[in-house]
Amino acid sequence: MSKTVVLKCGGSTVHQLSETFFQSLKDLVSSNWRVMIVHGGGPDITKMLKALEIETEFYNGQRKTTEDVLEIAEMVLAGKINKHLTNLLQQKGFNSIGVSGTDGGLLQAEYLDKENLGLVGKVTSVQTSVVSLLMENGYIPVVAPLARTVTNETLNVNADLAAAAIANGVGAEKFLFVTDVPGIMDQNKQVIETITPQEITELIGKEVITGGMIPKVESAVATLSDICQEVMIVSGSEAFVENGIFKGTKIVKEGKVLRS
Repeated sequence: MSKTVVLKCGGSTVHQLSETFFQSLKDLVSSNWRVMIVHGGGPDITKMLKALEIETEFYNGQRKTTEDVLEIAEMVLAGKINKHLTNLLQQKGFNSIGVSGTDGGLLQAEYLDKENLGLVGKVTSVQTSVVSLLMENGYIPVVAPLARTVTNETLNVNADLAAAAIANGVGAEKFLFVTDVPGIMDQNKQVIETITPQEITELIGKEVITGGMIPKVESAVATLSDICQEVMIVSGSEAFVENGIFKGTKIVKEGKVLRS
C-alpha cells in the first residue's frame, strides 16, 4: 500500500533545488510513495511589486494583501513559480500538474485579520479529491497557496500553513519542509536528528532557533497528528533520502531526545 509525503518548498528554495534532491524524489516514487509539493513565493512577489512600483504595507512583519497585491500574488504563485516548478519536475522525468488551492475547492479559508492584513486567509477546510485523484494516477500535484472563501473570494495564504493543512487533509505519513539548511541546528551548529515540540520551544527561548526558522518549526509542530506523527526539516540542496532513510531533523510528538 502506498504512503503519502507532502513537501513544502519555500519561494527561494524552489530556485535552488539540486540534482540530488530530485534523485531523492525519484527514490520515493520508485518506493511507491505518493508525492505532493506545496510552494511559496514571497521573494518573487516582493520583486514583482517593486518592479511595478506597488506600495506594500506591513503589519507585525506580515505583508498586507490589498487587491493590487493579491493580483500580483496570484500571478506569481499560480503562474510563474507554479509553472516553473511543474516544468522543472517534468524535465527531471516526473509526471506533474500545477494547481492552485482555489482549484476544485482544494483550500477553503476565512479572513485572518481583514482590517490589518487585508486579503489574507486562514484555512478552514481542505477538499482533497482532486489532488488525491492525481496522485493515485501517478502525478505529482504542485500546489500554489491560494484559497477561496465560502462566498468565492480569493485569499492569499501563508504557504507553510497551507502545506500543513493539506498534509493533514490527505493523511500524509510524512511532511517535509524543504529549506536552505540541512535541519535544525544545535548550539554547536550540528544537525539535531530528532526533537520534540517542547524542546523546540526551549531552543526558541534560548535563541538557538531564530529568525525565519521559527515560523517553519511552529508550522511543522502544528501539523503533528495521530496520522502525521512526524514532520521533517530537510535541505533542497542535497539528498534528503539515502538508502530509504530520510535525512534532516525529525520533529516527533513525544519523548525526550535532546541531551543538553
